[in-house]
Amino acid sequence: MQGLTGKTILVTGASSGIGQAIALRFAQEGCNVAINYRKSLQEAEDTQTAIMEKVCGDVEACHVQSLLIQGDVSQEADVVHLVQQVIQRWGRLDILVNNAGIQTERPAHEISLEEYDRILNVNLRGSFLCAREALKHFLERGSGVIINVSSVHEIIPRPFYLTYSLSKGGMGNLTRSLALEYAGRGIRVNGIAPGATLTPINDAWVQDPQQKAVVESHIPMGRAGTAAEMAAAAAFLASDEAAYITGQTLYIDGGLTLYADFREAWSA
Repeated sequence: MQGLTGKTILVTGASSGIGQAIALRFAQEGCNVAINYRKSLQEAEDTQTAIMEKVCGDVEACHVQSLLIQGDVSQEADVVHLVQQVIQRWGRLDILVNNAGIQTERPAHEISLEEYDRILNVNLRGSFLCAREALKHFLERGSGVIINVSSVHEIIPRPFYLTYSLSKGGMGNLTRSLALEYAGRGIRVNGIAPGATLTPINDAWVQDPQQKAVVESHIPMGRAGTAAEMAAAAAFLASDEAAYITGQTLYIDGGLTLYADFREAWSA
């Protein structure tokens, strides 16, 4: 992708799944990558190892650097520290990827206020806090890119995942509002919205052939996506090849948002 080599990127929740794939893809594009994790240092180190093995090869001659930064994006002090660490290490932050997110499955009438707050705080408050701190630096530099990792459930209701769907709906408006506010100041804000994706968080159905078949039956292209495919879209939106794109959410879903039931004609 044009314009990514030499850039510095912070990826939140980069220790596994889509976040890990994004960190690896940007490293492959020649970016220095800050890998944020909340709990699992081992998983974060796995991301760093993957970068070293697949991108660097000869560590001595490697032109890509990575940095592990522990932090809970729902906590303001942690977020301030995250961005400061990146700037202290490389003197700049060019791209923020708001990827950190959590979800739980529960009927709406059983959701506790504590659980509601926990998911919204990580998924939406965390994205706002990271964007706010990155924007301060971007405004000083006169440029910057934010990529928000949303979900098809930004627009598709998801029973039993009310708080997750609410957070992703908010993510969509966060993307559009920030894009409009800062479009004239050299800052672009876009989102990606993955559909069903083969990641560890989805192991419950990924590892069960029958459940996997049910999931994929709703996808017009007939298969789930890969984390690498999500990462490729994020890289495109952050690159100079997408220089005239802002305020958009790109749905990467194999056609899931096209209403698969309408593949065959039926009448009311």
